[in-house]
Amino acid sequence: MRRRHFLHLSGALLTSVLLAACASPQYLQLSPERSASVPQTGSGQQVTVIAADARESEVIGTRSGGSMSTAQITVSSHELIPQLQAEAERAVRDMGFTPTRDAAQGRPSITLELASLNYAKGESGQPLIDEARIEGVFRAIAQNKGTTYTGTYTSRRTQGYAIKPGEDANARMLNDLLSDGLNRAFSDPELGRLLAR
Repeated sequence: MRRRHFLHLSGALLTSVLLAACASPQYLQLSPERSASVPQTGSGQQVTVIAADARESEVIGTRSGGSMSTAQITVSSHELIPQLQAEAERAVRDMGFTPTRDAAQGRPSITLELASLNYAKGESGQPLIDEARIEGVFRAIAQNKGTTYTGTYTSRRTQGYAIKPGEDANARMLNDLLSDGLNRAFSDPELGRLLAR
């Protein structure tokens, strides 16, 4: 009798812990990096580089797929934007330009905006398997001599899982997603062409 009571309590406790883990908020620190090569178009000229967060909210979704505030996933702007700034400057430098954060009349510029970042629960269609659907959208706005070029770059991923991903797993998925977005953006030859005019 005692053993059955102990097992019942243990099962209830384990269920509570798992439910609490599923419902706990996640604050993800991301550090995406561009790995693709970029077009070589510059010859040392200065380009103003700005990274900006154009998202409506730092909350990108919930782990449960519902609207439970305790299960929210948050990506902080003040932690992510400096990383995107550094990656944008590195890309511009690799293109052959000299990046600067100072704006000047007549100087070409590029603004990298994180337009959206979303995390949603999908339907895998398989028993005991759930899935996370994530999407990130970057916008790159290049300006030079009165001409503006805007490119939009969307990356999507679907990841199946039997146990809800923890912070490390979600951070890895989102880093891969945003790294892909950076690769798409800075591989766009139109950006370099406009900056080099």
